[in-house]
Amino acid sequence: MKELRTQCAVAGGGPAGMMLAYLLARAGVAVIVCEKHADFLRDFRGDTVHPSTLEIMHELGLAERLLQLPHQKIERLSGAVGNQTFPFADFSHLPVHYPFIALMPQWDFLNFLASEAKAFANFTLLMRTEVIGTIEEAGKITGVRARSPEGETEIKADLVIAADGRHSTVRASGGFIVEDIGAPMDVLWFRLSRQSSDPPQTLGRIDAGSIFVQLNRGDYWQCAYVIPKGSVEDVHRRGLDAFRAEIVRQAPFFADRIAEIVSFEDAKLLTVGIDRLTRWHKPGLICIGDAAHTMSPIGGVGINVAIQDAVAAGNVLAEPLRNGTVTDANLAAVQARRELPVRVVQGIQVFIQKRVISTVLAKRGGEVQAPRFLHLLSIIPILQQIPARVLGLGLRREHVGPAILGR
Repeated sequence: MKELRTQCAVAGGGPAGMMLAYLLARAGVAVIVCEKHADFLRDFRGDTVHPSTLEIMHELGLAERLLQLPHQKIERLSGAVGNQTFPFADFSHLPVHYPFIALMPQWDFLNFLASEAKAFANFTLLMRTEVIGTIEEAGKITGVRARSPEGETEIKADLVIAADGRHSTVRASGGFIVEDIGAPMDVLWFRLSRQSSDPPQTLGRIDAGSIFVQLNRGDYWQCAYVIPKGSVEDVHRRGLDAFRAEIVRQAPFFADRIAEIVSFEDAKLLTVGIDRLTRWHKPGLICIGDAAHTMSPIGGVGINVAIQDAVAAGNVLAEPLRNGTVTDANLAAVQARRELPVRVVQGIQVFIQKRVISTVLAKRGGEVQAPRFLHLLSIIPILQQIPARVLGLGLRREHVGPAILGR
């Protein structure tokens, strides 16, 4: 068995793992990232880079280079309820350098972070390398076991970061207690081509019994069709023609290209869940991002909450890792910093699930009434800055600290 040694081993090359690895490597910490796939090319990952993340990239001096990659800007969000369209979030007034959401394929974002991190000699990215368990000695996690096509590897580390997502192997092997909050819906994701005559805006649509979201991705639409939890077999049973007809009912301009959905293989199921760990850490190990708290796709905030976790962890852990003095108190400080914002965001998501999504999906026939606050936001546009701030910046913004920047 191959053996490696590092200061920090990161399981998972998603947004949380790659961002934290970049920050630690920049701070002079030796880091090894294990990513089980051969590349970052997975469809229908979250692709929203919010103003809070763009501001972090600005603090790192990376924003301008990042935004040279193909992306679409969203300065305002609207939602349609029945036959009425309501603007509800205006990001253009946020007090940041980039007051918009950048829609960018997640694989481009991750490749960018990886390429920037590779400039540091103390950074190692192992692709096609899946963490399959942890190494524990005298009650402390001292590394991970990983598997690649070349065989198994033991990576000894002063600290292990579990950033391997909602189905985290590291989280499972660590025996953490998971609080499952649940969600009443799943999502079918698919794409349809975009034509110059199409409406330009990204839009969510709510109607009796259905919720539909269309994201403008330049030359195509990324679409989300929300279904009741566990009902995908019912959708399949009704047949592809019925599914296509429902999409055209939601967005009539898709009628001339709905045949691009050739089969249900083109509509990928995202099983939605919300959960969180009661304790994010144990000696030698801490979970961040989805491994610590799975978010609903509501608001598209999951990536950005995960990156805020990474920045908070980098600020707290960089110096102890450099000095070889990481303690459980350091790990607890990361959770203490991030737990309240996570709980509040999940609480908002649960409120929307219960008060809007469950009610809408259960409704059969008749009209759906828009909530009063949507009417108020339309009448008083300045109020649209409030949801923009919650969505765009979060409830506790993290900034890159001197332990990373060296000043």
